[in-house]
Amino acid sequence: MSNRTEHDLLGSREIPSDAFYGIQTLRAMENFPVSGRPVNRRLLQAGALVKMACARANVRCGYLATGIGEAIESACEAVATGEHDDSFPVDALQGGAGTSTNMNWNEVIANIASKQSGLEITPHEHVNLHQSTNDVFPTAVKVAAISAFGDLEVAVISLLEALQAKERAFADVVKLGRTQLRDAVPTTLGREFGAWATAVGRDRWRISKCVERLRVVNLGGTAIGTGITAPRKYIFCAVECLREITGMNLARAENLIDATMNTDPFVEVSGILKSHASILCKVARDLRIISSGPNGGLAEIELPAVQPGSSIMPGKINPVIPEMVMQVAFRVMANDHGVTLAASSGELELNPFLPLLADSLLENLDMLACCDKILADKCIEGIVAFPERCRDMMERSAEIVTALIPVTGHEVAVELAKKMQAENVTVRQAALECTELTEQQLDQLLSAEALCALGTRERDDA
Repeated sequence: MSNRTEHDLLGSREIPSDAFYGIQTLRAMENFPVSGRPVNRRLLQAGALVKMACARANVRCGYLATGIGEAIESACEAVATGEHDDSFPVDALQGGAGTSTNMNWNEVIANIASKQSGLEITPHEHVNLHQSTNDVFPTAVKVAAISAFGDLEVAVISLLEALQAKERAFADVVKLGRTQLRDAVPTTLGREFGAWATAVGRDRWRISKCVERLRVVNLGGTAIGTGITAPRKYIFCAVECLREITGMNLARAENLIDATMNTDPFVEVSGILKSHASILCKVARDLRIISSGPNGGLAEIELPAVQPGSSIMPGKINPVIPEMVMQVAFRVMANDHGVTLAASSGELELNPFLPLLADSLLENLDMLACCDKILADKCIEGIVAFPERCRDMMERSAEIVTALIPVTGHEVAVELAKKMQAENVTVRQAALECTELTEQQLDQLLSAEALCALGTRERDDA
């Protein structure tokens, strides 16, 4: 394979002749063989859209010839569709505040545009015209994150609807409540699913607000937010073009210096993702507990069997979907810490650690969107309840006498609990033997409606 020679500040290097990337990408490949993960695809594609917007703005403002601008836009479109993902080999964790990725964009787009148009289009003079890594890279991160939040919101809605469907389906399944993993007062399985749904509903609302935190970009601010080297009319035009291309309600920051040096909006939205992860972890943990068994555990519900659970035990089925969910939640929480460290470590006019921040945030968005959809489709929707077992465990627990206190009084309830524990009988058996309550009255007192009513009726209203 023949090579071509390229030059930069540090000297000359040989580049494979068929490679669209150039010398600065090659140096980054050699300098950062760290994680083995390339830059997030969403970010690569978002960066191409930012480059497209900058080219369009430069054409409109008269700083770039129409033919060159059109060639750059065409190349950007090819990159944005993922056609050239293999031309972006730089590791996600790189020094230089994203400069290696920015130059990877510039080199690939310039070479594609040159090849397609027959024009001589260069990375610096044309593709990067009136730009800096320091306004392009963070703007691309925000565009990528906004796109990912759209996918996450769809997945959260899917999970919410699945939980709400089970809330309705299990509304009459009475069961034992538990606190500190010990028997507590009764509830219904529907109420448990309803509480999970309510929490996920809060996450849906929080997630829908994240776009507002990300829509303000620093494009046009160039190196430190002063807009040095960029004409004033270009600065105003660039974000307008990016809005056209992405369809996103983006706005230029009023204080471009602030938007270049400070990354706290990313910390805010990352915290919201961590909150969602904490809810997912709680739901998944609860599902594992109440589905435990089938013979040695609670076995109040059965999760869908999606794969054999053991290489040695022939009949074993494990709660693998909830376990996956919990691991995703742990990873999201760890990545959130990475976002926080990266954002807080910025110095003076720039944050050099945006590559870590971007990789962590976008990985969380991608993982959570997949996780929510899988949890809904492969777990929640297929859950089956065991009403008889739920009721039997409830009626055999001494804590159920709490439901009779409004009728029997506390002292009688204590005696009923003692009898249940001493003789291993149900609350129904104990009450029929020791009180004047009838089967019909007990059916009413131990019904799903009575157990889940908000408070108790006053005695004179009964």
